[in-house]
Amino acid sequence: MRHDSRPHERFQCGIKCEVESGGELAYAWRVKVKAIRWVGVGTDRVSEMRAFATDVLGLRLVAQDGEDFVELAMADGAKLELFASSAVTEEPSVFASNPVVAGFLVDDIEQARDELARTPGVELLEALHVMPDGYAWQVFRAPDGHVYELVAEPSTAGPG
Repeated sequence: MRHDSRPHERFQCGIKCEVESGGELAYAWRVKVKAIRWVGVGTDRVSEMRAFATDVLGLRLVAQDGEDFVELAMADGAKLELFASSAVTEEPSVFASNPVVAGFLVDDIEQARDELARTPGVELLEALHVMPDGYAWQVFRAPDGHVYELVAEPSTAGPG
C-alpha cells in the first residue's frame, strides 16, 4: 500500500470517511478504543483456569456461579471471565466463531455502536446490554468473522 506524504486531514463524519486523494482513499475513525477492558474465554476447564489465573497470574476472584462461570479482575480493573462449555452453548453468537472474545473500552458506547452499525462487514449481535450500575456491552462480528465486544464502564457509558 502506498502512503501519501501529505499530512492527513481529520474529517467529521460517520465511522469512516472516504475521500479521493490522488486515487487513494483516506479514512477517519471516530470510535476511540481506550483499552482492552474485558476478555471472555469459553473453556471446558473453568476450574483449572480459575486456579491458574488466581495462583499463577495473581488475578483476584470477583464472582463465581458454580462451575459454569468465573469473573476475575486484574490490577488495572480489566476483567477476565471464564465460561464453561454449558454456558457457552446458551450464547452461541458470542463464542461460536472464536473461544476468546476481547472487549474494547470506549467512551460513548451508544455512539460507537451506531458507527459500527453503519460499517460494511460488521454485524451487531444481540442488543446493547446495560447493567443497572451503567456497565454496558455490545457484541459484534467484525469483518474477519470473529466476535468482539465494545464495553463501557459506568463512568464512560455515555448518554442513556
